Amino acid sequence: MRRSSHESRKAPVRYFRDDVRMTDWNSMLRDQLIWHWNGQLRPRLDGLTDEEYFWEPVADCWNVRPRGTGIAQMQAGTGAMTIDFAFPEPEPVPFTTISWRLGHVIVGVLAMRNASHFGRTPTDYESFEYATTAAEALDQLDAELATWLTGVESLGEEGLAEPCGPAEGPYAERSMAELVLHINRELIHHLSEVSLLRDLYLHKNGSLR
Repeated sequence: MRRSSHESRKAPVRYFRDDVRMTDWNSMLRDQLIWHWNGQLRPRLDGLTDEEYFWEPVADCWNVRPRGTGIAQMQAGTGAMTIDFAFPEPEPVPFTTISWRLGHVIVGVLAMRNASHFGRTPTDYESFEYATTAAEALDQLDAELATWLTGVESLGEEGLAEPCGPAEGPYAERSMAELVLHINRELIHHLSEVSLLRDLYLHKNGSLR
């Protein structure tokens, strides 16, 4: 059974690794994310059910849906599932489900950056094959994060100071270190949203496990 957010906060906290020098910026940037991932984020995703994954807390959510059943202006993706979206976004932006938020993290935050910077096969929202189950989505998330962290490690210290390049559009001249910090923020805040939605589901529907 998954841990509640309260139980997660009871875990011992280690703020620094003993084997990381204060000038080892590459390790420190990765450790910022790895600490949250191992101690907070990933344990909160354990046991995610398909019911939670596709659950719509309110009407007219953006979701990941079987092909041909999307409700948004546009649907993207190859394979059996597509993700709802629109451009430009409507006001207000529709509420998004766990599956939609994980899709954004897997594709927009990680996979596209892995392709741009670390040699992954090119992909984007329209060409990605979205998961049909929660378990498959978590496998995709784990794989893309592993690729990202390996890529960041390969930059060493000097690579962190290099510009991101044209893949990052108007931020092309910003350093790779700034991009790594941005990805850390994106993962921490989006996966915290997913954790909150799991808590809401539990309190509204009870556990299905």
